[in-house]
Amino acid sequence: MKKNRKWFLFLIICSAIFLSVLDLFIVNVALPSIKAGVKGTDADMQFVMVMYIVGYASFLITGGRAGEYFGKKKVFLSGMLIFTIASLCCGFSQSATQLNIARFIQGISAAFMVPQGMAFIPDLFPDPKERIRILGIYGSIAGIASVAGQFLGGLIPDLQIIPQSWRLIFLINVPIGLMAVILGIKCLKELPLKITEKFDFKGGLLLMLTLTAFIYPLIQGRELGWPIWSIILLLVSMVLFVVFIYGQQLNIRTGKNPLINISLFKNFDFRMGLLVSLFYYLVQDSYFLINTVNLQSGMNVSSARTGMYFVCQGIGYVMASIFFTPLVARYGKYISLAGSVMMIMALVFHLMLFNSNDAPQLYIVIVLFIYGFGCGTILPSLMTVALKSIAEDKMGASSGIYLTLQQISVAIGVAIVGGVFFSQLHHSTIVTRFAVAYQKATLLNIGFLVVVSLLLLIMSKTKQDNG
Repeated sequence: MKKNRKWFLFLIICSAIFLSVLDLFIVNVALPSIKAGVKGTDADMQFVMVMYIVGYASFLITGGRAGEYFGKKKVFLSGMLIFTIASLCCGFSQSATQLNIARFIQGISAAFMVPQGMAFIPDLFPDPKERIRILGIYGSIAGIASVAGQFLGGLIPDLQIIPQSWRLIFLINVPIGLMAVILGIKCLKELPLKITEKFDFKGGLLLMLTLTAFIYPLIQGRELGWPIWSIILLLVSMVLFVVFIYGQQLNIRTGKNPLINISLFKNFDFRMGLLVSLFYYLVQDSYFLINTVNLQSGMNVSSARTGMYFVCQGIGYVMASIFFTPLVARYGKYISLAGSVMMIMALVFHLMLFNSNDAPQLYIVIVLFIYGFGCGTILPSLMTVALKSIAEDKMGASSGIYLTLQQISVAIGVAIVGGVFFSQLHHSTIVTRFAVAYQKATLLNIGFLVVVSLLLLIMSKTKQDNG
């Protein structure tokens, strides 16, 4: 395959990770504008973030396996086309309900298109050394998409190109998605099928129902004063979770391919690594939610300037990830610990600065950069910490569990921390409500990061004792 053609095909498949990450971050800064545009509630804004993640998390493992059964090209193009149509629906939504249904479909389609992009890389770049470099570029594209999403999410609503310019944050996906579909049809070749066993589609559907039954009342119940149906639905989610676990164990006993292999949790590093990731990702997107609303509605910072602030955070993240990634294999736990401590310190400074309209811009930029640097320090090592002692033949299943838990944790974090933030807004006086709400929600995130640090210390101490 000619070198230029390989790179051209690589760009086509990278459109999947670029769009999926872009859409995860682009809504963060634009939430106040979206809320006004669809006349939504605080809960509706949490759902704008959460519904995408629930759809993505529920079908991520299933989507990855679907390419082995139906063809990677077919699944990639189908996922990209549905994602593009869903983006169009988001852009023209007239209510919060319409928007969040479309966001849910976006998430599901992303779960099918993104894994196929990764699956094409070994075929395009068979040389292992070259592939390592390509995977680094692939990860960098995801990082660029996260920074671009925060910048565009802040800038576009303030441009006033069209009435309710926030709609463009979804509509910009349409030309990119259509171009990827057209070029993919013409240029991508279908890879050989590797059908082994029927994948657990029922497990994916049950996981989706479990997450929805848990997260929906967690957000909407708080908004409505915890009616009886919300409590019942939370109990139903627990029953569904038990049924899901039983179904996975039954698949293992009967020789079928489970969605989640429960036996992997016997591995100490994997189990502890998942716990660390769980508490870290509770902070990941809830941080953006409360800071976006506090900056724009509490501190009267414009949408565009908020976006620029978060770009500074993104630059810190990219710089740290480039510097620390080569050291992860040797010092994984210690790098993660340094990153979590750095994030805790930065959040303490958030509490000091993000409560006044008079906060110096330079100080805000520096604190956001430090927080982003902390994120970039811990994130590259989290998966390595969890998977480093997993056998090679179980790596695929383990990474699928890790990525699914990652997305579930993000959704739960938005629900819990966002719930604390918005409930305090309604219980405090007008003068102090944002300061009090922001303080309590940020303290909760600091608490989660303290747990992350303690778990990493336990893992390090256990390793030393065993050594």
